[in-house]
Amino acid sequence: MQASMRLLLHSAVACAGGCLLTAAVPASAQTCQFLAPVGGNGVTDIITKTISPGNPLPFSRPNWNTDFFVTQPYSSYKLFFTANSSVSATYPIQAYLKFTDGSNLQVINDSYAPQTGTGRQWNVQAVPGKTVSQVNFKIGASGDQAATGFTYRISAQGCN
Repeated sequence: MQASMRLLLHSAVACAGGCLLTAAVPASAQTCQFLAPVGGNGVTDIITKTISPGNPLPFSRPNWNTDFFVTQPYSSYKLFFTANSSVSATYPIQAYLKFTDGSNLQVINDSYAPQTGTGRQWNVQAVPGKTVSQVNFKIGASGDQAATGFTYRISAQGCN
């Protein structure tokens, strides 16, 4: 029997005369795993990108969106962003949970101005009754071209 369980039983016997016994329950450690990026190279789950301009030419597309596969249910998600440019910039950051029923939920809508090499983590809870199929980052916006040319790293984890 574990020492903490023996102590709890011993305390229960000692308190049989009517004292109130409370026991601290250790929190179980959260386990997280990186989500694979859609279209990734299979080598790394951390994506590095440089923000491209919006659609100045017909048929051109900005590289603002990055999706990560969700292959099992998770109770929460961790989304990571790190500025990777040599000059500080303001990054327009949005993130969405995409669901198997075709709907989505915006979970981040932020203009973030980190120092070079620093970043941020967002913790996002799963939505009860919905099954997440992808986590989407959108970094860059046609209404805010100031971050064009700046580089960043992103990744996502699923946690239980």
